[in-house]
Amino acid sequence: MSETTQTSQSLYQALWNSADVLRSKMDANDYKSYLLGMVFYKYLSDKMLFFVAETMEEETESLDEALAVYRKYYEDEETHEDLLAVITDEMSYAIHPDLTFTALVERVNDGSFQLEDLAQGFRDIEQSDELYENLFEDIDLYSKKLGATPQKQNQTVAAVMKELAVLDVAGHAGDMLGDAYEYLIGQFATDSGKKAGEFYTPQPVAKLMTQIAFLGREDKQGFTLYDATMGSGSLLLNAKRYSRQPQTVVYFGQELNTSTYNLARMNMILHGVPIENQFLHNADTLDEDWPTQEPTNFDGVLMNPPYSAKWSASSGFMDDPRFSPFGKLAPKSKADFAFLLHGYYHLKQDNGVMAIVLPHGVLFRGNAEGTIRKALLEEGAIDTVIGLPANIFFNTSIPTTVIILKKNRTNRDVYFIDASKEFDKGKNQNIMTDAHIEKILNAYKSREDIDKFAHLASFEEIVENDYNLNIPRYVDTFEEEEVEPLTEIVAKINQTNATIESQTASLLDMLGQLHGTTPEADEELKAFVKAFKG
Repeated sequence: MSETTQTSQSLYQALWNSADVLRSKMDANDYKSYLLGMVFYKYLSDKMLFFVAETMEEETESLDEALAVYRKYYEDEETHEDLLAVITDEMSYAIHPDLTFTALVERVNDGSFQLEDLAQGFRDIEQSDELYENLFEDIDLYSKKLGATPQKQNQTVAAVMKELAVLDVAGHAGDMLGDAYEYLIGQFATDSGKKAGEFYTPQPVAKLMTQIAFLGREDKQGFTLYDATMGSGSLLLNAKRYSRQPQTVVYFGQELNTSTYNLARMNMILHGVPIENQFLHNADTLDEDWPTQEPTNFDGVLMNPPYSAKWSASSGFMDDPRFSPFGKLAPKSKADFAFLLHGYYHLKQDNGVMAIVLPHGVLFRGNAEGTIRKALLEEGAIDTVIGLPANIFFNTSIPTTVIILKKNRTNRDVYFIDASKEFDKGKNQNIMTDAHIEKILNAYKSREDIDKFAHLASFEEIVENDYNLNIPRYVDTFEEEEVEPLTEIVAKINQTNATIESQTASLLDMLGQLHGTTPEADEELKAFVKAFKG
């Protein structure tokens, strides 16, 4: 296998080219599933081929060579059965040599590719282990969107596979599907009519939230992490960067959208998360509580829910233990607090840390939201409020806030950080760098007042503000303009007047040299110069 790892740039280029094939046929929300599904199939196929070559101790430089090795031992009666047993034991799946992505691309190149082969490959993976069950269910290879006739559908899929063939999927460093996600969403989601932020939390925000959740617990074995609106799972998977026991982290995630849920499953597999450490669920988080069987409370809760989503808010929820202690339900038109309370309910009593991103309205809106906020503050649940810059998310340009919640705190103060200026300006979006995140984290750790940046507000101060948590009430970022001394102002006025006089004299001199082409015009010009001199 080649030592060089493909750069993100060439990954993006290959995705861009393959997306070009689909872009005119369907919107971004649809082709995202096709692309990432096929990338994932290629990943499983490539990984298996290189594993076979390694197991059989055969040196290979390319996928074509690895496929030749696989075919040789697969077709040999003596090694066939043992080889398949070793592959399925290690991978939980095995792909027939003729159905590997590499073999299918060979057939694309010689014109003999049939769509049914890829469909069969998908089915074989899904039936090999419950881990892969229904994983490709929303990728309809026979969709009319791909082409009006079977032949056209065949051509479209073949063209996409040809573009993806150059991807070094097995050797790509980092969060590959996450990188692909961020790229696809950033480039194509604007016309999809869906909120791109439902699928992916930008990496800087994910880094900040995850580091806060793990702070002081990086060495904890078996850390449990929960995201009730997990999208592609990328927010959860940041745990691998910040836990020093990444293979022991246990992931719990729920997602309403089936396509996105399947992509989160792919993302977990692609990141090598052990099967026994992933518990993912496809359902409506607010409608029915999950998880309800042990464990139900977690060391960390991370959430980036859809902002101001609608929900039923039916009166029956007042008996739901997630919401009943807080006196009111989140309004029908804004489920923000319903998501927050759901996550908080699933937080461990001791040392549990929750980080949730929401729009600023939750900090100061009144009525039911005001009642819930007051109850949370009286309980000491709200630990920290961090104001983020505007325009850092895919789906909204408004500034957002990360709220940190904890249970069983010894006091009820709230730490405010105004990080709204912590960004570099990007072409389409503002970008938070590692230095910006570091500054926020250092403040969060210190919990000290920092001029124009952070303030620790006592509970009494919050009561005085009528439980309003709007950040400018607590962190004054007003910069007074320096007043110049009067002598300097007068000197500037005199200088400006002198310049005007000099320019006027120069203009009059030029006008004096002009003559009209007729006696009438000359008279008119003289009158104008006289009037101009005043």
